[in-house]
Amino acid sequence: MPIGSDPPGIEFTQVSKRFQLQEGRTLREFVPALFRGRAWSPPFYALQNVNFRAERGEILGIVGRNGSGKSTVLKLIAGVTAPSEGEIMICGRVSPLIELGAGFHPDLTGRENVFLNASILGMSRKEVLSRFDAIISFAELWDFVDTPVKRYSSGMYIRLGFSVAVHSDPDILLVDEVLTVGDAAFQEKCLIKMREFQSRGVTIIVVSHSMGLIQDFCERALLLSGGHLLADGAPAEVIHQYTDLISHPDAALETV
Repeated sequence: MPIGSDPPGIEFTQVSKRFQLQEGRTLREFVPALFRGRAWSPPFYALQNVNFRAERGEILGIVGRNGSGKSTVLKLIAGVTAPSEGEIMICGRVSPLIELGAGFHPDLTGRENVFLNASILGMSRKEVLSRFDAIISFAELWDFVDTPVKRYSSGMYIRLGFSVAVHSDPDILLVDEVLTVGDAAFQEKCLIKMREFQSRGVTIIVVSHSMGLIQDFCERALLLSGGHLLADGAPAEVIHQYTDLISHPDAALETV
């Protein structure tokens, strides 16, 4: 998608995320480390000098092996964590479909958890009331709306979490593997909803190990490895580089 005069939905500029790895767990290990002048925890970069932008209304896929930095990108966009270096520009309300139902309380009913989870996503009580019927209808949970969610099946849990998130009227939607869970009918409903969002100009970021989904659903893809951005381009080309990376993990690849 060409870069226009309008600001993008998301832009990463020289973004790095550094964590501290625990070097030792006991005082006996800690004191010698201090005398040697070493930090208690050596730094680990989950992301390093990453640059990319996602335009409004674009569907961007992110691929890479486990530990490559994909989830870190989503957490930075969602505001769950902040970058150690660099700048991130986010335009609009972000709705993360990450660990669906993570904000649910098991002893509360589906109805009560809709209000709880929606408030976490930044929705007002008035907004939730106006969309409540649509949320429960989309999740197909009217028969269980007043049942504690600890009695829900995993599929019911996912449906309710997804429905709350997509009814939060997001400008940016973050999707982490949720489109590959649940039954076929639910997956199809999710994809239809995603296309509806795209037509309304919502920026969608998809993280998935399903190359078929990335190929068919996304307009562009990024390849991450070891916290570095290795490729940014058409999904078919990026997937080809990803499969090469898996087949030849020791091959030297340049970052973009």
